[in-house]
Amino acid sequence: MLPLAVTMGCPAGIGPEIILKYFAKLHNNPESPIIVAGDKNVFDFYINKLQIDCSIVPWKTGNPIPAEIGIIPLFETSTLSKNTIRPGVFSKETAVAMAKAITSTIKEIQNSHFAGLCTCPISKEALQKSGYHYPGHTEMLASLTNSSEQVMMLAGSSLRVTLATIHCAIAEVPVLLSIESLLELYQTTHTSLLRDFNIPSPKMAVAALNPHASEGGMFGTEEQDIISPSIKIAQKQGINLQGPFPPDTIFVKAARGEYDAVICMYHDQGLIPFKLLHFKDGVNITLGLPIVRTSVDHGTAYDIAGKGISDPTSLSAAIEMAHTIIKNRAQFKDT
Repeated sequence: MLPLAVTMGCPAGIGPEIILKYFAKLHNNPESPIIVAGDKNVFDFYINKLQIDCSIVPWKTGNPIPAEIGIIPLFETSTLSKNTIRPGVFSKETAVAMAKAITSTIKEIQNSHFAGLCTCPISKEALQKSGYHYPGHTEMLASLTNSSEQVMMLAGSSLRVTLATIHCAIAEVPVLLSIESLLELYQTTHTSLLRDFNIPSPKMAVAALNPHASEGGMFGTEEQDIISPSIKIAQKQGINLQGPFPPDTIFVKAARGEYDAVICMYHDQGLIPFKLLHFKDGVNITLGLPIVRTSVDHGTAYDIAGKGISDPTSLSAAIEMAHTIIKNRAQFKDT
């Protein structure tokens, strides 16, 4: 079975630390193997600084994967000098190493050496410093995999949300919404619920853009001009979704299990209720890519990096969800 690759994230953030904490308590399951992609000097730095009981074992594609607790098989993608590693402070050198872990892993997935990708957090500012000028992680992965479409899904045990717009100013959201783009989002989310989550008859809700779903046009016309028409077309195509619903009530219903996902119009509309419920165990999934990609649902946390207080719960959830999606997609393909 091909291993799942976990990228280290920004060397100055908490990514390396949560990886170490994850491996310090768990062994590598031969049925769901994991490889870490990153820099040995980075991990050795945090092992020594935080006194975490782990050991790094260099690994190359095709080699056996050690299964002992605390042993990390490392696919080396860079070699930083030790004096460049400073918790909470990134540099051009660490930013380049951060990006190299991602680009090298994508190449190995495309060469059929890894089954998928789970990413630790990167900084958008550091990404710019690395020479890759993308708005964020998601857009970078879409470019590296030649994907014209990318959809951000946040998933937890009680709520899933997908976003019509991601990293943009609030003022730009109405301009970016269209019937065509929403129809693509509905279809991508529907397919993911079927294929990735093994939900036979998924039911989705659509959140309105404006307060009270605009009250018949009193607070905006996006609902009647764009969102409602797109929902009617999708329903005729056989997609089970309803709305648009006032955003202040729909998430309660979804969290109770009445819907399998909520389609949201902009970033914070979906992420605020999601993180309220799943701050520790939420998972970020990129839909629309030709590869499986999950991620922790938190940032680099530079303010606590290197202090030994980071929580690996989201990483554990992201790894588990990546394995689940890989297996579900394989079964879906065989049906």
